[in-house]
Amino acid sequence: MNKIRQSFAWWCYANKGTENTALLEGAKAIGYEAVDLIGEEFWAQARDIGLRIAAVNGHATIENGLNRRDNASRIEAELLENIEKAAKWDIPVLICFSGNREGLDDEAGLAVCAETLAKVLPAAEKAGVKLAIELLNSRVDHIDYQCDKSAWAVRLSEQINSPAFGVLYDVYHAQIMEGDLLRTINQHHQHFVHYHTAGNPGRGPMDDTQEIWYPPIYRAIAATGYDGFLAHEFFPKADPLKELAVAFQQCEGSL
Repeated sequence: MNKIRQSFAWWCYANKGTENTALLEGAKAIGYEAVDLIGEEFWAQARDIGLRIAAVNGHATIENGLNRRDNASRIEAELLENIEKAAKWDIPVLICFSGNREGLDDEAGLAVCAETLAKVLPAAEKAGVKLAIELLNSRVDHIDYQCDKSAWAVRLSEQINSPAFGVLYDVYHAQIMEGDLLRTINQHHQHFVHYHTAGNPGRGPMDDTQEIWYPPIYRAIAATGYDGFLAHEFFPKADPLKELAVAFQQCEGSL
């Protein structure tokens, strides 16, 4: 069974009582290989400490995303610029967002997303960078977001059919919207190019106060042969490094 390469989402743990350098060095000491969603001003420091940058946002914004032609020229320019940066900094994944529905039919939104992405995929393929549409819940955290079901995200991936595109499968968001996590991973893992984790409810640590039991999820992901990164994206209750250590060991110990 494959080892899972673990990362952590910077925005959840920074400014929570641990100084930035200590957080990066502490995560590296725990065994983390990478960090997600860290500001560009920290990229060099993270790399110097020995952490890869696993994924960053490819464009703005979550609400005003790929599903509107009015956003196409802006997003195309942002993605092309960030593809160049990702290639330079060895960042494997750029996260993309569908945008909110605002009354837009799901099929129409999917078509516009595919249309805009087609303009930048040749550059991503050449650079060896993957664009990943993120699955987010539209019930609690991102009301009206269009890419809120794995079936929609997978259909977009199937339509695009490029080695430079896939889905960011966020287990927390998927649990809120549809559950059926293991079946979805087993059936559609070939489309999943990045994973995020957190407990539910409340995006808490993956402990016994949460409804998602992660060890079988980790085993299912590893069994697919997945060789990308999985990033923990939960809100710590106390010391970020102690809770990141628990999450790391839970994942390691489940395999």
